[in-house]
Amino acid sequence: MGLFNFIKEAGKKLGIGGGEPDAASVKKELDSHGLGTDGVNVQVAGDKIVLQGEVKDQAAFEKAVIAVGNTLGISKVEAGELKVAAAPAKDPVLYTVKKGDNLWKIAEAEYGKGQGAKNNIIFEANKPMLTHPDKIYPGQVLRIPPLEG
Repeated sequence: MGLFNFIKEAGKKLGIGGGEPDAASVKKELDSHGLGTDGVNVQVAGDKIVLQGEVKDQAAFEKAVIAVGNTLGISKVEAGELKVAAAPAKDPVLYTVKKGDNLWKIAEAEYGKGQGAKNNIIFEANKPMLTHPDKIYPGQVLRIPPLEG
């Protein structure tokens, strides 16, 4: 666990100009989501982001990875040194959005046929990076939380 792949040509553009974003811009973007990532250090190595430090729980770990990974110019996020305070970090389930996808289709693909109504669980799990359930785009990576019970 620790290295996550993203689509370099898809994501939110940070700063001005082209190329890979700088560490300060990525850290500012990460902190803007209010995920409790104050203790997370961000480094940029080419088109890879390295996250180090500690987050409060598994959800914050997963959201931190996708918040920085869904940045234009980033193809990998290394989170091997990002620790979860409450328990050991687990491998998250991530889904890369394809053309024609919507949250209903993704819920059925991940949770099983007839489970499309669980799309709100995926939407809530990706807030605040997602602001509306219809505003997803090909190449975007979403976290897929486990169903409870």
